[in-house]
Amino acid sequence: MEKEKKPWWLHLNLLGLDAPLIAVMWLFLFARTWRVNYHPWEAYVALGLAVWTVRIVAKLLSAAMQGDESSFASRHRTLLRRLAILSGVSALVLTVLNFPLSVYNYLLVGGIFVLGYFALSFFSSQDENEMSYARHALGGVAFAFGTALSAHVYLPGLGIQELLISREFISFSVLCLLASSAMELWARSAKTGESGPNSADELALSLPLTLLGAAALVFAVQNDSMTARPFFYGILTGAALLQVLNRTRSRFSPVTLKVLTALCLLAPGIIFQTYPMSN
Repeated sequence: MEKEKKPWWLHLNLLGLDAPLIAVMWLFLFARTWRVNYHPWEAYVALGLAVWTVRIVAKLLSAAMQGDESSFASRHRTLLRRLAILSGVSALVLTVLNFPLSVYNYLLVGGIFVLGYFALSFFSSQDENEMSYARHALGGVAFAFGTALSAHVYLPGLGIQELLISREFISFSVLCLLASSAMELWARSAKTGESGPNSADELALSLPLTLLGAAALVFAVQNDSMTARPFFYGILTGAALLQVLNRTRSRFSPVTLKVLTALCLLAPGIIFQTYPMSN
């Protein structure tokens, strides 16, 4: 039988292009919020390529672990491997040629986060009745750290510690880990035929989203200079969109939910790019 042709927008997820777009969009918000004076375009390209490399590798490893030869990653593994090598080498070259030397300290920490994420993916329990909260938490931290470091490394006099304790980094990390947890929760509910998650899982998703949105609103109001307000309004918008998607997820297929989850993170970055800021 002829394979059903997939809609064009689905290939953003299948090719792993959703994560790089989200990272680049939020990098702009990080740089704008922290008032980075010098921020070359190579930083955005290098980040996008690096995230794309990790995303492709994660897809290939996931397909290999599941043994599903019918999946997109399995059927196109040769192409994806070549893309991963090309994008990884290109990201490395751009990093070596354009980033300050202090970036290597950041990359060491970021590499530990990424390796920890893959280790948890390999060795954590595969029980479908258990959520991999530790893996999602480490994945959210790794993604947020990689995104933020591409701006923070250009701030003179600041280091990794200041990045890790910043409100912006913590808020974005939580948003990312909740989005990742939501996708696993929704996929698990679809497999078991449930119309919704159990009460414990529902509370573990909806309550943190509510708290994150409330915290982002407080942080935005407390920022008298308005320099950080677009960023925290973006966090608030992302949390609200995930809440809406969680309530209406029964209308969408699991594959469509993945794309919509990415849009929940991408849309705030687009909306608040031109939000006015005080000097």
